[in-house]
Amino acid sequence: MQQEALGMVETKGLVSAIEAADTMVKSANVTLVGYEKLVQD
Repeated sequence: MQQEALGMVETKGLVSAIEAADTMVKSANVTLVGYEKLVQD
């Protein structure tokens, strides 16, 4: 039985985001739907 879930990750840096994405891809069948880059003034 296939199950679906939605997850979100918030990081403070590119390296952290890449590490999180790498772990997710290695752990399960994951599809990246989108991302947002926020810039603080």
